[in-house]
Amino acid sequence: MPVVTAFLVAAFLFITGSMLGWVTEVLFRRIFTAKKWINPGFLTGPYLPLYGFGIAGLFAISFLPIFTGYAWLDAIIIIAIMGVTMTLIEYLAGLIFIKGMKIKLWDYSNRWGNIQGIICPLFSFFWLVVSAFYYFVIRLYVIDAVVWFVEHIEFSFVVGLFLGIFLVDLGHSLNISAKIRAFAKNHNIVVHFEKLKETVKDKAETLDKKKASFIFPFKSNRNLNENLASYKEENYPEKET
Repeated sequence: MPVVTAFLVAAFLFITGSMLGWVTEVLFRRIFTAKKWINPGFLTGPYLPLYGFGIAGLFAISFLPIFTGYAWLDAIIIIAIMGVTMTLIEYLAGLIFIKGMKIKLWDYSNRWGNIQGIICPLFSFFWLVVSAFYYFVIRLYVIDAVVWFVEHIEFSFVVGLFLGIFLVDLGHSLNISAKIRAFAKNHNIVVHFEKLKETVKDKAETLDKKKASFIFPFKSNRNLNENLASYKEENYPEKET
């Protein structure tokens, strides 16, 4: 496969996985955890890069030349590699944000066997389940989708449009993160991203008397530093300003 085509296929898988992952996380939070509608993740738009990289990785791993002579053993090995890869992606993403940006996008600190609150055995098991589901249920559909995309390469215009919007969103989100990082570094704390969103939402609805935005969670009459100060007061009351 030509390099340009391979890049476009990877971008297509990244888009698909990112958007499906975002929908999954929104529903998961609404039904099981937060019990309310929350725009998850670091970016503003309806996509989560972790899942985009994940599905691109699962697609590539499914073609690994593993032949033990037993189909069931081949499947177990591939699924195990997929699960480990997804856990590694999750760990690296979490570590980059915590160490580099002083931001915690998720927190497994209360889960048994967790490592730095970034990964834990329970969610590694979930990644194995997701990997098995991909391998046995949707792998062939993903391959069919990629074949369709290659045969209709003009669709790459949509891919390019998405990536353009994604990059603008990334720039906007990095700007917000730089401000969060500066505040967190100055006060020697790590900011839990979703708790900060909840703080902004609560303050907007309590003080501004206006419904918080689902798509733009940091939209508020108060500036970001004011919301960060409120977040710190609620979550790190022992820290001196």
